[in-house]
Amino acid sequence: MTAISLLDLAPIPEGGDVAVALRNSADLAQHAERWGYRRFWLAEHHNMPGIASAATAVVIGHVAAATSTIRVGAGGIMLPNHAPLVIAEQFGTLATLFPGRIDLGLGRAPGTDRRTSHALRRNLDGDVDAFPRDVVELQQYFAAPSDQRVRAVPGMGLDVPIWILGSSLFGAQLAAALGLPYAFASHFAPALLMDALAIYRDRFEPSAQCAKPYVMVGLNVFAADAEEEARLLRTSAQQSLLGLRRGMPGKLPPPVADFEDRLSPVEREILNQSQSCSVIGTPDTIRAGVAAFAERTGADEVMVVSHIFDHAARLRSLEITADQTIARASRT
Repeated sequence: MTAISLLDLAPIPEGGDVAVALRNSADLAQHAERWGYRRFWLAEHHNMPGIASAATAVVIGHVAAATSTIRVGAGGIMLPNHAPLVIAEQFGTLATLFPGRIDLGLGRAPGTDRRTSHALRRNLDGDVDAFPRDVVELQQYFAAPSDQRVRAVPGMGLDVPIWILGSSLFGAQLAAALGLPYAFASHFAPALLMDALAIYRDRFEPSAQCAKPYVMVGLNVFAADAEEEARLLRTSAQQSLLGLRRGMPGKLPPPVADFEDRLSPVEREILNQSQSCSVIGTPDTIRAGVAAFAERTGADEVMVVSHIFDHAARLRSLEITADQTIARASRT
């Protein structure tokens, strides 16, 4: 059975604020736990008016405190923004507070624009070897106690699973070389999905964390009891993506009827390319679409993304998804 997990961007809806977004995230995680989702991950983005999870480790603590069994983690921490020791201490603290429930996904992109990257006070010299070095350094901080002079306290000796995230071939190669699980961001950058998975599986070297390759893939899911409603719900994510591509990120907008009819050919192509890994529709469509995507990719885990304006509609979308995947699998 392919595991089903959930990525939450802690969206700030138009008319709402950060407090609303964070309350919604905790509530969503509680529902996801009851519905049987394996993981609930949050992503690091900065200078984004529509995303409330910039302080990702803090939000993970907020969500983990509101739940009791679901794994909670970062999808991911953008490591170039941080000193590895700081991340080891943050996630060591989380793993101490919530033992056996914390994941640490690592990305190479800054998760923001270049000016904001400078404001985060990291060196942006473009050294392609910096990310692999930082990942290895981070692993060393989580290792069993040794004679190393600098230690992560908390962090040292704790079991904090590290994942490599990516949307290119670079992450696939690194995850394979280090023997780490690999999560591909096919929900917004699907172009190299199959190539990256092939490289990862072909080059994988077993490690203490993973004896064999383990793949997670992102999938946009917009589910409703009626086809027309599901397509309407999707328009909020479409508007948000186009605003980001235009350099005008904003809060998550409400859905717009007939939105796709108003698109230019260029806008339509942008959406078709970036959101090609999507399933939209009624329960039967969701069941078949998720199953087909899992079979095509051979994924061990599918991470669902439902960027929906109305919180109640988002809950219903994810309830339908759980019923058609997680619950159905348990009944067969």
